[in-house]
Amino acid sequence: MAISDDDIDRVRATASIVDVVGQHVQLRRTGRNWVGLCPFHGEKTPSFNVREETGRYKCFGCDASGDVFTFVQQTEHVDFIGSVEFLAAKVGIQLNYTSTGQSKDRARRKRLVEGMETAVEWYHQRLLTAPDARPARDYLRSRGIDGEIARQFRIGWAPDEWDALSLNSGLDEKVLSDVGLAFRNRRNRMQDALRGRVVFPIMNDNGDPVAVGGRILPGSVDPAKYKNSPETPIYTKSRVLYGLNWAKGEIVRQNLAVVCEGYTDVIGFHRSGVPTAVATCGTAFTEEHVKLLKRYTSRVVLAFDADAAGQGAAERFYEWERKYEIEVSVARMSGGKDPGDLAQSDPDSLPIAIEQATPFLAFRIDRVLGAMPSDTPEHRTRAAERAMAVVNEHPNVNVRKLYAGEVATRLDLPVHDLVAVAEQGGRAPSIQVPSSRRRNSRRDNAEFAVLSVLIQDWDAVAPWLAAPLFAEPQNRDAFVALVNAEGDLELALEQLEDAARDVVERAAIVDLDVDAPMEARVLIAAAVRRELRRVIPDAGHERISSDAEARRRIEDLQVPERADDAAEWLLGWLIDREEAVSGAS
Repeated sequence: MAISDDDIDRVRATASIVDVVGQHVQLRRTGRNWVGLCPFHGEKTPSFNVREETGRYKCFGCDASGDVFTFVQQTEHVDFIGSVEFLAAKVGIQLNYTSTGQSKDRARRKRLVEGMETAVEWYHQRLLTAPDARPARDYLRSRGIDGEIARQFRIGWAPDEWDALSLNSGLDEKVLSDVGLAFRNRRNRMQDALRGRVVFPIMNDNGDPVAVGGRILPGSVDPAKYKNSPETPIYTKSRVLYGLNWAKGEIVRQNLAVVCEGYTDVIGFHRSGVPTAVATCGTAFTEEHVKLLKRYTSRVVLAFDADAAGQGAAERFYEWERKYEIEVSVARMSGGKDPGDLAQSDPDSLPIAIEQATPFLAFRIDRVLGAMPSDTPEHRTRAAERAMAVVNEHPNVNVRKLYAGEVATRLDLPVHDLVAVAEQGGRAPSIQVPSSRRRNSRRDNAEFAVLSVLIQDWDAVAPWLAAPLFAEPQNRDAFVALVNAEGDLELALEQLEDAARDVVERAAIVDLDVDAPMEARVLIAAAVRRELRRVIPDAGHERISSDAEARRRIEDLQVPERADDAAEWLLGWLIDREEAVSGAS
């Protein structure tokens, strides 16, 4: 008995070789490869290379090489069938067995892919050469898609005829029917599924055509703007991303995938200098898509209405981040337009939107706070309750605490109160703030807390503080005076007057039980986000890249083993930014 060839291909495509090898070898990413110490011979310098894109490994020390099945055979001491069964169990695939060398399913799949290739080329040539395709060519040109781009993405045209493809493509009825390109109508005649539509071929990640999507032309009476292939033996929507075959090389090189919603959005991104864009095919972004992208990248940027998705998918996104070790961010499209439209009207905004993508949780918090007033204590309390309900959806308590600190800072509420809500988790309870509380009173917030620690235990927090962290003038003045006095309380007080002096006097005697490094990280994250929200006209590419790196470093504050490095980098970034702004003014 043998395993179905189709099942072997499914296991090979589903089982990430990096994940499998990572169970035995500590790997680190180096360019497009993952590198570690070879498990097959003793070595001190890593020479064992794994590439997710090709699904293969190679040791340059002992010449061991192979694919995911070979690796399992060598490490688990099983034969080939055993390696397939081992991996199938890992990824949840039910295997089928056959007594033939090449299964009938595999032969059928090959025939259907070849049939789809014939249809894609027929549609493509019709667009390029047929007189009846002129309206389609005019429409594409109006969207900025010229002949070169149409050839690159193999765009086609389905003529507005009942059976043009069925009669002229040379494909037999069974193939046309099985791949969803035609069907037998009530008159018992073959009828094309697509008529009068621009055709976008859909390839799997290997570049095999498996489906098509058709878009009507402006002015069409057909109410369905898009019409896509049904699921077939060669096409499952949740396991295919449009454009991945063209984008995967750049995705690996940049360690970034941009996910949007439509074919023209993908093309618009590629035209605008973002060649890592892919799109879902008429379905939601699913775990199967995440597993597919994980083969190529650990960073995903959503370039669609993630706020709507977030209402029901937040917990799944966070689970995917943990389970597959990916980072999910959200890009804000200029003016709320689609990427395909922006590629025409403002193409430079697309790379900027991706560079400035916001972590998924930060995006949702911004939406909540941006939609609610914060001009009274009552309004700020309600905004905090809504924001903390979103924060507490995240499963990681350290992430929740950092975002709780930011919510408190933005709403002028006690940091300790909201951090306590984050530590508790679950549905955010009511948050009480006395109506007499002054809007800028910061007695209990992170700025005051770290000043208190600075006075009482200089070494615990001084390395993680800098003037740009303090948003309140009196707190900033107090910090500068303490630094100038090198922690000498009496000398610092001599330099201060009024509000700043009052801050230092109170901070010197208050008894606060705080996590000093956490409070410092809260300040750093809040200060960086404050700076990132500042609008700088005509910001250059260097500034944009620097901002994107700062956003990534904020997330590193949540990871214990990377928090110190991130804090040090972000402090330097804030100081450099302040000096640059001061010099410009």
